[in-house]
Amino acid sequence: MPRRTVLLILAGAAASAVLGCGSVLAHGPEFTARLSASAARGLTGSGVSASFRDARGWLTRHPTLSGGEDLLDGQRAALARRVAALPGVGGVRWEPRSAAALASRAEDKPPALHCQDDVNGVLKARSLRFAEASAAIDPASEAVLDEVAAALRRCLGSVIAVTGHTDAAGDEAGNLSLSQQRAEAVVSALITRGIPAAGLRARGWGSGRPLEGLEPADPANRRIEFQVVTIQRLEPTPVDTAGAG
Repeated sequence: MPRRTVLLILAGAAASAVLGCGSVLAHGPEFTARLSASAARGLTGSGVSASFRDARGWLTRHPTLSGGEDLLDGQRAALARRVAALPGVGGVRWEPRSAAALASRAEDKPPALHCQDDVNGVLKARSLRFAEASAAIDPASEAVLDEVAAALRRCLGSVIAVTGHTDAAGDEAGNLSLSQQRAEAVVSALITRGIPAAGLRARGWGSGRPLEGLEPADPANRRIEFQVVTIQRLEPTPVDTAGAG
C-alpha cells in the first residue's frame, strides 16, 4: 500500500477519535446526569449513593456506590445489580467499607456453629421418648441423648434452650407441668453428659405453641425443641409416647 494512502487512513482514524472525544465531552455531563438521577431513584431509602466520577474526577459510566455500611452483603449485592441494570451503566463497584464498619461487623457476627446440622442429623430419623404421661426418659432414648450431647458440645459458650411442648389433650395446667418436667429431665441428662449447666435453660410451654399447620390436639405437637439462643433454631424432635401430653 502506498505510503500516502497509509497516512491518509491514519489521519482519518485520528480525526474520528478526536470527534468521538469531542462528542463525549459535549454530551457526557448530560448523559451521566441522567444516569445519576436514575440511580438515585433506584437507591431511594437505602442510604446508598452512586457517583459517576472516577478517582480523577472524570465522568464515567461505571459508578461507585457508597454508604449502606450496615446493610447485609446480600442487600448490597441486590442494590448493585439494580444500578448495573440501568440502560447506559457500564458496571458498578462499591467503595470499600470503613475500618470502623468492618470492625463492627466482625463483633456482631455470631460464631460458626456446626452443631446446628449435627443435631438436626441426630434427630431427623429418631426422637426422644418418655414414659407414658411421665417425665421419665425412655431408656431407648439414652443413645439419642448421647449423640445430641456430642453435637451440642460444639455450641459451648452459647445458651442452649431446651423447651418442652404437649398437645392440647388433657388439662392445660397438667400439660404445662409435664412439659416443664420433661424439659428439665432433658437438661439434667445433658448435664450428666458434660454440657455445662450454666449454658442450659429449661422451659415448658404446655400446648400453647403448636407446630405451624397442626391442630393443637395433634399428637405431633408433643415434642422437645433445642435452640441455640440468638443463633438459629434447631429442628424439633417429636415426643413419641402413647399417653396424654
